[in-house]
Amino acid sequence: MTDIEGVCEPRFDAVREALAALLGKDDVGASVAVYVEGEPVVDIWGGYADADRSVSWERDTLTGVNSTTKNMVALCALILADRGQLDLSAPVAAYWPEFAVSGKERVLVRHALSHTAGLPDLSGLTTVEELYDWERVAAGLAAQTPEWEPGTAAGYHALTFGFLVGEIVRRITGRGLGEFFADEVAKPLGADFHIGLSAEHDHRLAPLIPPPSLTEEYASSAPSGPGGARRKYTGAAIRVRDVNSVAWRRAQIPAVNGFGNARSVALAQSVLANQGSVGGLRLLSPRGCEPAWQEVFRGDDRVLRTPMSWTVGFGKFGNSFGWGGWGGSLVVSDPDSRVTVAYVMNQMIDPERQEDSRGMEIIMAAYGGLR
Repeated sequence: MTDIEGVCEPRFDAVREALAALLGKDDVGASVAVYVEGEPVVDIWGGYADADRSVSWERDTLTGVNSTTKNMVALCALILADRGQLDLSAPVAAYWPEFAVSGKERVLVRHALSHTAGLPDLSGLTTVEELYDWERVAAGLAAQTPEWEPGTAAGYHALTFGFLVGEIVRRITGRGLGEFFADEVAKPLGADFHIGLSAEHDHRLAPLIPPPSLTEEYASSAPSGPGGARRKYTGAAIRVRDVNSVAWRRAQIPAVNGFGNARSVALAQSVLANQGSVGGLRLLSPRGCEPAWQEVFRGDDRVLRTPMSWTVGFGKFGNSFGWGGWGGSLVVSDPDSRVTVAYVMNQMIDPERQEDSRGMEIIMAAYGGLR
């Protein structure tokens, strides 16, 4: 069995065993963290930071978590709302006047956060490099026409989520989403999570490893629907080699280019599961946390092709909320139990070729410790 490093309270030994089993089977390197009532009860890691298994995964190893970053974007919005600087029920155009065209006058902030704004794609962008130009992307979004009446349907906003919320944050604070997160969340908490990654951290990075039998040309895509049908998507195809590139790390693509480990993901998200505070530091009020688990939409998601429940910024799963990233990373919080569980790895799995239950196995092991 693979050696696991870090700390794990005895009642959560099943979590350590689950990670060891994953590293002995599908995973190359990974980390797991569990926070209960704002305190770390599991902080473990193991395996390797590279596909050749020559560099050990260390305590401070970072990797790209793709859409798990959306949890951090949502947290930033909720902090601003709790401070009274952002009204979740206001039109987006109240903060971003240029947005009030082409039928978007009725797009509310909560629509942008709950994937119901009708803007699931970035129309007109055909290359990944175009995503690195914030002003161009924002201007394009401001000019787009919604695919449906805002608020009446949901469709996963894979990339647009971060640009929509990020531009609202920028208009309110004068800071980019990554800068705001660093100043208001990461630094106060001591969370080693970065939206966009500066060169000083490159030496700690574990590149993402394509799914077995696939290469770095493996690209993200809309899920297949019934009978294998796919939703038409005309945007840029994002490949593993793009996500592993220096240009991607230096850019601001807040929906998807966060870098961290399980400890940093769980620490930041445990704020919401623990009534707004962690380790004696309060980031928002108990009431300010509630939109994270209050349902905004329930029904079939037009992009994911599956029934979904969306809150203000998160997927809702029973009593818990959170979201995961392309390839397998995941964070889930339960406000009733005040628990947050995070799993971050470098070995990607293609769910269309192989079932990926890794994150769920970790979560179930953690719940076993709670009982």
